[in-house]
Amino acid sequence: MQVADTHPLSRDHKVLLEAMSEAGELARSLFQRGVETWEKEDKTPVTEADLAVDTLLRERLAEARPDYGWLSEETQENPARRNFKRVWIVDPIDGTKGFVRGTDQWCISAALVEEGLPLLGIIVNPMRGEVFEAARGEGAFCNGAKLAASVPGDVPGCHLIMHTIILNSKKWAKPWPEINLSMQTSMAMRLCRVATGEADGTVAISGKSDWDLAAADLMVQEAGGRVTDLKGASMRYNGPETRHHGIVGAGIRFHDQLLDHTRGWKRNI
Repeated sequence: MQVADTHPLSRDHKVLLEAMSEAGELARSLFQRGVETWEKEDKTPVTEADLAVDTLLRERLAEARPDYGWLSEETQENPARRNFKRVWIVDPIDGTKGFVRGTDQWCISAALVEEGLPLLGIIVNPMRGEVFEAARGEGAFCNGAKLAASVPGDVPGCHLIMHTIILNSKKWAKPWPEINLSMQTSMAMRLCRVATGEADGTVAISGKSDWDLAAADLMVQEAGGRVTDLKGASMRYNGPETRHHGIVGAGIRFHDQLLDHTRGWKRNI
């Protein structure tokens, strides 16, 4: 992806890309070597790689941009982040379960957010050699190739990245038709597959955090798509609440068709 030197985000893009390239190499070496794994208080897994990548990115980005805030899954929450106009939002390993299982379904995700909206996003999948990049108004790219979300005609027969158990849940007000399903352990990678057009959309019911979404949200937007909650509200980031309850991502014309199904989700029954 080329960001012109005259573009207001060019220097930030260069800083982020260099840091993410280094982080990708570190994560790949740790993945190949093998790392210690344990559970956090919420029973989700964390590894040495999560913490090492988090430290590397925090050091590189804070050194380059000391006047930007920081929000990461693996760094203790600091409410002072909300005092910054711009903030880095980072998931050092998105899809840690995939990392632990030895699959390639994990990535490193980082975004630069200003006043709640992502300006820059880079997502690196080291084991697949993929570098996804997006800058607001400049398009989305994977390894230099421009991305475009798919434009399926209708929901029946479409390809969604979604848990089968969720598709068949009785909590839907409107039953789903026959569709093709696949799954990824990384939420950011699910949205990247929507941005590339490999999947028509993705639906998630469980809560997702700012660091899971910010960079990938921009990727989908810049590929001609949209990411919202189950009722169609757009995402805002670096707010007092960093958790989002339910995600719908798809090409912009197909997105409304998915919302016809997801708006009826009965969370509390």
